[in-house]
Amino acid sequence: MTDAVATLVERLAGRMPKVALVLGSGLGDLVDEVEDALKIPYGDLPGFPKGGVTGHAGMLVSGRFGGAEVLLLAGRAHYYEHGDAAVMRPALETLAAIGIDTLILTNAAGSLDPRIAPGSVMLIEDHINFAGANPLIGEPTDRRFVGLTEAYDADLRAALVRAAAATGTPLEKGVYMWFSGPSFETPAEIRMARVMGATAVGMSTVPEVILARFLGLRVAACSVVTNLAAGMTGAELSHEETKEMAPLGGRRLATILRKMFEEGLP
Repeated sequence: MTDAVATLVERLAGRMPKVALVLGSGLGDLVDEVEDALKIPYGDLPGFPKGGVTGHAGMLVSGRFGGAEVLLLAGRAHYYEHGDAAVMRPALETLAAIGIDTLILTNAAGSLDPRIAPGSVMLIEDHINFAGANPLIGEPTDRRFVGLTEAYDADLRAALVRAAAATGTPLEKGVYMWFSGPSFETPAEIRMARVMGATAVGMSTVPEVILARFLGLRVAACSVVTNLAAGMTGAELSHEETKEMAPLGGRRLATILRKMFEEGLP
């Protein structure tokens, strides 16, 4: 048992959540909705990320949300911070080791479809790894050849769609393209992404999906749209815009997630 696993088991004191949520930029308000919250700073857990992105709190939160026992990862580390696509591997391995079997990822993203406006929520149905990096490079076993045909669990996606319909919350669907960042995309890159079939672009999530599938976890993911992508409005993009707009879509996403948990995960 690693130090992080032992520490987390001790701090959870008998809590046995099966699902974890990773909160993206500006989505930290979801932490305030967790009942009986137990907060554990990442710094207390060896191997957990020490990211430096504003809008990411850097703590693990255990408690009940929508009547379900959950773990929230308030903040993640990014490839663009470290040049390491596997930077989240120790954290996800720790979660798998304590019994987490389902991972729900959220992120802030730029929309390539003018009909999917800032404040919208998009269910990720598939992804394009345009960054080209992979968190399993260097893995010495044949487990590295992870199939991603069903990277995003069909039952979880259906549950999110049902929850959105039940609450009257609009939920778009699409393909997420991962760019490495930290610079935003150019208008030419956005035109290319649209031709390649992307619906939204962002700088996270894909490495965690690959790692989660490697670890045998079920995965679902949603993007909160914070802006229309480069070249679509003529305005320059900024991280401040991301932090400002993410809470709007975050509240819609929280409504969907809460209902899904209330109904029970498939």
